[in-house]
Amino acid sequence: MMELDARQTLILAVLVLFLGRYLNQKVAFLQRYNIPEPVTGGILASIVFSAIYFIFDHSIDFSLKQRDLLLVVFFTCVGLSARFTTLLQGGKALVTLLIIAVCYLFIQNFTGLGVTLISDLATPVGVLGSSVSLSGGHGTAIAWAPTFVKDFGISNAMEIGIACATFGLVLGGICGGPIASFLINRYKLASTSSEHISVGFDDEKEKITVHHIYSVVLVVAIGIGIGVNLHQLIESFGIKLPIFVPCLFGGIILTNTIPLIWKKLYWPTGTKSLALISDFSLGLFLAMSLMSLQLWTLIDLALPILLLLAMQVLVVVLFSIFIVFRALGKNYDAAIMASGYAGLALGATPTAIANMTAVTKRYGASPQAFIVVPLIGAFFIDISNAFIIQLFLSWLS
Repeated sequence: MMELDARQTLILAVLVLFLGRYLNQKVAFLQRYNIPEPVTGGILASIVFSAIYFIFDHSIDFSLKQRDLLLVVFFTCVGLSARFTTLLQGGKALVTLLIIAVCYLFIQNFTGLGVTLISDLATPVGVLGSSVSLSGGHGTAIAWAPTFVKDFGISNAMEIGIACATFGLVLGGICGGPIASFLINRYKLASTSSEHISVGFDDEKEKITVHHIYSVVLVVAIGIGIGVNLHQLIESFGIKLPIFVPCLFGGIILTNTIPLIWKKLYWPTGTKSLALISDFSLGLFLAMSLMSLQLWTLIDLALPILLLLAMQVLVVVLFSIFIVFRALGKNYDAAIMASGYAGLALGATPTAIANMTAVTKRYGASPQAFIVVPLIGAFFIDISNAFIIQLFLSWLS
């Protein structure tokens, strides 16, 4: 095994991003369907590392501690972009998408159970390969795996859950862009926002001063501090949430209080400097996550698992286009949120953000989408999913 330290991992992640950008510029398919640069480079890198493993029997172990910090920084930046005025404008969309997303958790699990009826998979695997590992992601799959081992005798529950979550992360990053491009072109939609996009921009045309960056770093650090204390407070009530969720709220608290108190103070909300740091954090996080995928652990996946994943992708694409997009108003923001929702339902909240980032870079800003989708994915879905998983498992017992 080859172990890379934090510095070496960072160097490789940046190279992966450059590779993804180069390929996206050269390959028409990647441009046409807005495949995120970290997804392009990260998947290719993981394939190369897997080939090294198969040929030379050597795996590469990455230092990923900084990856988690990048995720916290990114969501704090998202919170700093969340003015209450924007939240109020997106209130109806937030409630609508929440209802849709909770309903889809049932659809997702029933889809998985349906596949088990026509395959050799054990029935509980239908739930494990659905909202547990897809909507829930790697963390949820790992957390629930012992239950499947103990209560249902699925000895390889951990491997199945991680495999499905991994494929979901990749597939969620691939299908979001095409969904948005199809809807935008089909209905001739365009952005109506006059704001700078909060994540992702053409950095080569921007003029950003070092003092603006200092200001953003200061505010982000304070927002993270608020988030850490909120996290401790929430845990004291017995509620467990990922650390990036309270940090998102830390950013929201700051951006909706400080500018009202000190009106002449430079504030980063809606600025190009904040967008730069948001883009930087998200890109590196995704590059590190995808390049570190150990694809060789998936080699023993049976054909029924692949069938399960294929059905889940088909259902979420159709659901995003015909249900999510229409329910949210069939406008530009709805198309962006549909692309994000596909990444959310198959992968994770950062995948959803990456999908929307890639699309808004090309078609224009959608501030509402970058508030509604993260709130749904980072908070509401995790809570709802826990109850729904338990409900399905009680039915199967």
